[in-house]
Amino acid sequence: MERVYLGADIGGTTVKLAVINDAGEIQKKWEIPTNTSNQGESIPEDIHRTIEETLQELHISKDRVIGIGAGAPGFVDTDTGYIHEAVNIGWKDFDFGNILSELTGLTVWVDNDANLAALGENWLGAGKGAKNLIAVTLGTGVGGGIISNGQIINGANGTAAEIGHMTVVKEGGAPCNCGKSGCLETETSATGIVRKAKLALSDYPDSILKSSIEADHLTAKEVFEAESAADELAVSVLADVTEVLGLAIANLAIALNPEKIVIGGGVSQAGDQLLQPLQKVYQQYALARTAEATSFGLAQLGNDAGVIGGAYLVKKNQ
Repeated sequence: MERVYLGADIGGTTVKLAVINDAGEIQKKWEIPTNTSNQGESIPEDIHRTIEETLQELHISKDRVIGIGAGAPGFVDTDTGYIHEAVNIGWKDFDFGNILSELTGLTVWVDNDANLAALGENWLGAGKGAKNLIAVTLGTGVGGGIISNGQIINGANGTAAEIGHMTVVKEGGAPCNCGKSGCLETETSATGIVRKAKLALSDYPDSILKSSIEADHLTAKEVFEAESAADELAVSVLADVTEVLGLAIANLAIALNPEKIVIGGGVSQAGDQLLQPLQKVYQQYALARTAEATSFGLAQLGNDAGVIGGAYLVKKNQ
């Protein structure tokens, strides 16, 4: 009988889950709401219940399930599955891995959600087969995952590749949810793009984005669309975004020497409009030999990257 892996990608709004076979084929994927009440204490039971129901529905016995790979948006002890903090969910000092393992009777591996996205892209997506890879996720925030010599990098206490919290504005930077200010994610995330566009309106009062800014419903997508229409505000904001992000990635690459840099998250839907100027800035700041070894790519797995990465986490550790 074919054995399977379970992937779980825990977000602030939904928990995405999937049953995946050894070839990486998704047999079923689904999601449940993330219940963040009472500091998210019911989430392990919610995951357990929906897994039990799905295994019964698919007629998969527990002995065919190799394990669960789960991702959480926070600081994770990957040896134990202990979550030191996941602000969006409400977890602090939460023994998630052991709780879920006791409930399900399955072996559970846990990692940061951005790391799982990197693993997913490394297994089946834009970074397929790369031994050295940097994955950058540009969404509401900025996440990162680093694979070096074929291994995901977690660091001394689970905070490796938190690239969104690299300081890029030394003085007067915007406050970040991490408690610092001037972090990369305050400058280059979707939220950061919108913030910077709002600030730039006084310099470009005739911008086609003016009405959206004043109505307080501007999106990063609108800024990219305005840049395509040669709107000066949008051109200025996105030039700054790619400058800051390209420099940050170049500095990371000089330290890590990746063969592949994968850009994902909602902002990456801008495609070549983002990727081409970003690569140009990267080439400017990276060592020539470092840049020579590197190719850029857009993430290919979309919302499935986390659950596929979860399955791959089990596959690698079984």
